[in-house]
Amino acid sequence: MAASKESTVTVMVLLFLFLLGVINVTAAEHDDQTTSSHNQVVDHNKLSNKSTVVMNRNKYAYATMMYMGTPRDYEFYVATRVMLRSLAKLHVDADLIVIASLDVPLRWVRAMEEEDGAKVMRVENLNNPYKKQSNFDWRFMLTMNKIYVWSLVEYERVVMLDSDNIFLQNTDELFQCGQFCAVFINPCIFHTGLFVLQPSMQVFKDMVRGLENERENPDGADQGFIGSYFPDLLDRPMFHPPSNPTTLLNGTFRLPLGYQMDASYYYLKLRWSVPCGPNSVITFPSAPWLKPWYWWSWPVLPLGISWHERRRQTLGYGEEMGAVLLQAGMYVGLIAVTRVSRGNMSKLWYRGVRVDKTNPFIQMGLKLLAVWSIIAAYAVPFFLIPCTIHPLIGWTLYLLASFALSSVSINAFLLPTLPILTPWLAIFGALFVMAFPWYPDGIVRAISVFGYAFLCAPFLWASVVRVRICLTNSFEKDLFFTRLGESTTTTSPSGINKLC
Repeated sequence: MAASKESTVTVMVLLFLFLLGVINVTAAEHDDQTTSSHNQVVDHNKLSNKSTVVMNRNKYAYATMMYMGTPRDYEFYVATRVMLRSLAKLHVDADLIVIASLDVPLRWVRAMEEEDGAKVMRVENLNNPYKKQSNFDWRFMLTMNKIYVWSLVEYERVVMLDSDNIFLQNTDELFQCGQFCAVFINPCIFHTGLFVLQPSMQVFKDMVRGLENERENPDGADQGFIGSYFPDLLDRPMFHPPSNPTTLLNGTFRLPLGYQMDASYYYLKLRWSVPCGPNSVITFPSAPWLKPWYWWSWPVLPLGISWHERRRQTLGYGEEMGAVLLQAGMYVGLIAVTRVSRGNMSKLWYRGVRVDKTNPFIQMGLKLLAVWSIIAAYAVPFFLIPCTIHPLIGWTLYLLASFALSSVSINAFLLPTLPILTPWLAIFGALFVMAFPWYPDGIVRAISVFGYAFLCAPFLWASVVRVRICLTNSFEKDLFFTRLGESTTTTSPSGINKLC
């Protein structure tokens, strides 16, 4: 009877590990083959004054770009689609253009065209000659594709965008700006996350020549290159939309800061207070792993929920929910299995292993295995949960997963429950402290978070000490091996609990 129960548990554990592998393969999914026949392909050496995008109905356009080759291609694809749908929901009077490199999967291209109403312009990647610079960041290897926007000569004005923008309101008045307009979120350097331009084949070809001749570029990315092409923008006047909506200004202008509100400004006061111009567009020029579409970005950074609210209203979360439900079911099943098989877990982990209780290396190895299993319980879920899911779903699934995996460590190594789950309780409390909605400003919020961490530190340290003592006593006093059936049966199983 006992052997049957152990076999059942073994099968369930193996099934769990197999499903984890399936999820990893699914989460890492990327489309394989793309061809150039689906859309018009643009070779910058063959561009002419004719249109490179077919049959536009508007004289204005919002454009963005997409390329492959980074670990976060899928995330930027999702972000681009959310931005496109947000613009459509604001009823902008303009076409939506995606400048996509040839290796962007056809499935993604069709989704943006058929579901998001965008026009996709397929292009060859422009060579980045600055990759040998000492300060070059490889994330920006293909950002020079952004200058293709100057080839959209069938439009009178184009607003070029990065995918990490959130639009709060319609910004069609930007099309009245001049030949080039951008926002200075840095005192001396304008930001290329949003800028207005008048397309020109002459400018486009001149920029391509500038790349070939390695024009001065302080950062090796599109930001430095375009900045060097328009070096006098800081001295230009501020843009104010003309009262006549059909009037188009000539020249170059600085855009008010409200058209590129840096998210970091918000965190100081937990509200917007940009005095110049309308508060229209939020940008997130932050560290790559803190972009707003990642589920862990909120409540660490409060504005992450704003981006997910846009996604909930537009694109939704259908693509990720299958993996989420599968994982949730597995973790609930794992909790049930470990509870039912509490008494047999140790035998299952060490069946067939001859343990020399006097060998310090074996004892050390088992202790390290126990420690790593605890660390894995809190680290592994981050790599399994779909990273673009809604934060409320993501954190709920993370807490469920870490609880389930911690229960495996508790039962397999006969560890005390409360010390193992102390980090779990600390994380839950930290989320509540960070998400607390009634902070008067960002400084009070930061002090509260640091204060909470200071208070938690002694409890976390005490839990580490308690687990270490428990493991030492278990191995050195034979109680662990008693539970494995290697000692006399006179020792009470409850002895481990008394020690821990």
